[in-house]
Amino acid sequence: MLRPKIPTNPTPTGTVMPLPVEASAIVQHTSAPEPVPATSAPVSSRPVVQLTPGALVALVGGGTAVVLVVGTVLVSLLLAVAVTAASVAVCAVVLRSMLNGQHKR
Repeated sequence: MLRPKIPTNPTPTGTVMPLPVEASAIVQHTSAPEPVPATSAPVSSRPVVQLTPGALVALVGGGTAVVLVVGTVLVSLLLAVAVTAASVAVCAVVLRSMLNGQHKR
């Protein structure tokens, strides 16, 4: 009653034909080698990163958002520590006054 019914995958009944592939013309372009510059400055193999104005605005906006979120979290943690310290100080003052009141009687 609780056994799952597993469907069986039927085998293909006919012959399977591969899709036709159209031949495309391969054209090779040969160009003259680039001239070597006269200066002997080393050429960097790193890719050059070019920032568009839109990408720069997005980068600044993202950085600002990260700074605001991290600042908010840090301020809230500092506030939690300050509230906890204040409540512990109030409890200490109350206990001290209660203990001093018992000794005077």
